[in-house]
Amino acid sequence: MDQAVVAREAAVPRIVCKFGGSSLASAEQLLKVRAIIEADPRRSIIVPSAPGKRDPADTKVTDLLYLCHHAASMNSDFSAPLAQITERFTAIERELGMQPMIQGHLERFRDQLASGVSADFAASRGEHFSGLLLAAWLEAEFVEPAECVVIGANGLVDPATWPLLGARLEDRARRYVVPGFYGRDASGEVRTFSRGGSDVSGAVAARAAHASLYENWTDVSGLLMADPRIVPNPRPMAEVTYAEIRELSYMGASVLHEEAMAPVREVGIPVNIRNTNEPDHPGTRIVAELSPEVIQSTQIAGVAGKASFAMITIGKHLMNREVGFVYRLLGVLEHNGIPFEHCPSAIDSVSVVVEARWLEGRVDSLLDEIRRTLEPDELEFVPNIALIAIVGEEMARTPGIAAKVFGALAAAGVNVRLINQGASELNIIVGVAPEDYAAALRSIYSAFVG
Repeated sequence: MDQAVVAREAAVPRIVCKFGGSSLASAEQLLKVRAIIEADPRRSIIVPSAPGKRDPADTKVTDLLYLCHHAASMNSDFSAPLAQITERFTAIERELGMQPMIQGHLERFRDQLASGVSADFAASRGEHFSGLLLAAWLEAEFVEPAECVVIGANGLVDPATWPLLGARLEDRARRYVVPGFYGRDASGEVRTFSRGGSDVSGAVAARAAHASLYENWTDVSGLLMADPRIVPNPRPMAEVTYAEIRELSYMGASVLHEEAMAPVREVGIPVNIRNTNEPDHPGTRIVAELSPEVIQSTQIAGVAGKASFAMITIGKHLMNREVGFVYRLLGVLEHNGIPFEHCPSAIDSVSVVVEARWLEGRVDSLLDEIRRTLEPDELEFVPNIALIAIVGEEMARTPGIAAKVFGALAAAGVNVRLINQGASELNIIVGVAPEDYAAALRSIYSAFVG
C-alpha cells in the first residue's frame, strides 16, 4: 500500500459498526443506535441487519420475506406477510418523525415478487430497506452491496470485493450505510450469505475500509466463558483470540457467524462484541494476541460443548502394522458423504466421531461397509456422546491443566469416554455420556473459575 495512504488511514481511524436485528427492531432501538454512532465520530461505516423481533411473540422480517417469496413462487396470495413487513418499516419511519420514503420501495418490491424474483433477492430486502431507512435518518450515504460485494460460488466473499467496496468507502470524512447479508454473484445476480451473514458483511466492510476496529452490536454484553443455561452466572470474557473463538464457536458458544472471523483475522483487525442496550459495557474484544492482564487473570478462555455426536470404534489386532487402515476407514465415510469431527486412536483401535445427524437411517449400512472393508475384530457404535472443549491459548504453557480437568470430572463422578487434544494444544476435548454432560461442564468450569 502507498505510504501516503497508510499515513492518512493511521491519522483518521475508522470503526465499522454492525447492528443486529434486535438493535433495529423498533424506533426505540434505532434511537439507541443513533446515540451510539454519534458518541464516537470514528463510527463512520454502519452495517445494518433486517429488523428482528420486538418481543418473543414477534416474527423476524427475514422470515416474513421468505414467506412472501414462497407464496409468490406458488402463485399464492402473499399480501398478509407483506402487510406485516410494510407495517414494521412504516411504523419505524413514522415514530422517528421521518419524511415518508419507504412505502414506495415496498410497493416496487410487491411488483417484483409478483413478476418473479429469486429467494436470495427476496430475503435480502430486509437489510436493503433497513439500510435505506437508516441512511436517510442518519443523513449518510447508502452503499448498494449488489454493486461492490462479490460472493463466490462457494458462498464466501470473493477477493474482488476489496478494491470495489474500498473505493466506495474511500472518503474518510463521510458516513456510510452498507446493508448486510447480501451482495452479488459473478453474473451480477443478488446473492446472500448464509443466515447470520450480516456478521460477515460487517467484517468485509471493515477489511475493505482498512478499519481500526469492527464493532458488532447485539443484545448481549460480549461472550461468556460457559453456557449460562448450564453454568449459573458464568464470567464474561474481556478478551479472546481469533483461534480461541473458532474453537469455542465450533461447540456452539459464539455470538458471531463462523465465517465472520476470516476477513478481519487475515489482516488483524480486532472485533468488539457490544450490547446496544448497555452501550457503556466494554463487551468482549476478539484479538490476535491476548494482553498480559488477561493472560494473568485466567488459565483458559472458556469451556463449551454439544451433546449431538455419535462414535464408531474399530478394534483390530496389529492394526498399527496394517498400512492404510485409517485411510480406508475414512474412505468409507467419504463414500457415504459423512464428514468426521475427531479421530482418536490407540495401538489396536481407532474411533471416529461424527455429528449424529449424518447417521440417521444409515447406521446399519455404514457398519456393514466398515466390516467388509476393514474386517475388524471389534466394532462398537455409540449412538449418543457429548463432547466438551476446554479452550485456551495459554494451556500449552501452563502445567497441570489436564490434571485439573480430569480431577474435576472424577470428583463429579463423570466417566470419560474419549480424550482428544490437537497438536497446537489450544484445546482439550473430552467425551462423556449425554446424561453426564451438564454436570461435567459445570465441574470443569468450577475447577478453573470457581
